[in-house]
Amino acid sequence: MRSVTYAMGASLDGYIAGPDGGFDWTAPDDEVFRFWIEEIRGVDVHLLGRRLYETMLYWETADEDPSLDDATREWISLWNPLPKVVFSTTLSAVEGNARLATGSLAEEIERLRAEPGEGEIAIGGATLAAEAAASDLIDEYRVMVHPVLVGGGTSYFPQHERRVDLELVETRTFNSKFVYLRYRVAR
Repeated sequence: MRSVTYAMGASLDGYIAGPDGGFDWTAPDDEVFRFWIEEIRGVDVHLLGRRLYETMLYWETADEDPSLDDATREWISLWNPLPKVVFSTTLSAVEGNARLATGSLAEEIERLRAEPGEGEIAIGGATLAAEAAASDLIDEYRVMVHPVLVGGGTSYFPQHERRVDLELVETRTFNSKFVYLRYRVAR
């Protein structure tokens, strides 16, 4: 059965966006960007909420910029063809290799888990992840901790008021002082 993973960058105090909605502090350096490139290779399908989908639309046309470096071009070559499922109540159409979800999050994940494949089902976006966590659908939490305190905003961790025991699977410290933490949900 394919794993459902939730991976995003977060401030040390646990936020993916600050109180003003800004996330300019999340830009990765070259080493961290290379890490995310390698991580996306293990993903078969990416589930996104509307806000993250709209943010990631940038990549659909980014390759038109002749000044892009090789790493950015590599990311685009992996991200753009990756199948994406967008959960939105306001969008009527999506672009690129994306489709609007036709069922609930649980139904979509159940269907995707039943499909053949070894790659992960990745979830992006705090609201969508909170819904998945509340239904106990997340198998792994992966957070790239950024060396900043933002003091509030959108929390990386879902607030579903129940205990979830985790097993540490991996840690990695980057030269730039970023720290990657990977935890598996103990079942």
